[in-house]
Amino acid sequence: MAPLPVTPRILVSGCLLGEPIRYNATAKPVLHPLLETWRAEGRLVPLCPEILAGFSTPRPPAEIAEARTGEDVLDGFGRVCDNRGIDITDQYLLGARRAADLAREQGCRFALLSNRSPSCGVRLIYDGSFAGTLHEGRGVTAALLRREGLAVFTEDEVADLALALTTAW
Repeated sequence: MAPLPVTPRILVSGCLLGEPIRYNATAKPVLHPLLETWRAEGRLVPLCPEILAGFSTPRPPAEIAEARTGEDVLDGFGRVCDNRGIDITDQYLLGARRAADLAREQGCRFALLSNRSPSCGVRLIYDGSFAGTLHEGRGVTAALLRREGLAVFTEDEVADLALALTTAW
């Protein structure tokens, strides 16, 4: 008898599931029927890399400095600072590593992350000026998960994630 196929698991930013864990103690809920279906099926693995790194909620806003990217931070060429100018790069790296460990432990091959975040940004992140200016790039956790081989999607790409799930198996 052949083993039953394993249901693909999805690492997902907890704020997208309604948890008030963002820097300003708010959520960023995504109301999509597929998320509810996946939650009911036990496929979602919620996380917040910043909480995994020991940050509290609320916490000062942070951005990757000098319009760099999460890849730059991983490679030692970028840093993450909060709006007071405090370098918190090591904590962001710790959160990213813990997120990658969780993905491995839970068998996640996909992630649905909150865009624009210095941790979870998938396509766009803030430029480090704290002026609301976005640029193309990934956050630290999104960059590490990509390096680990996960397919990473934003909250606006739930349909794309669904397609990837169906073609992955």
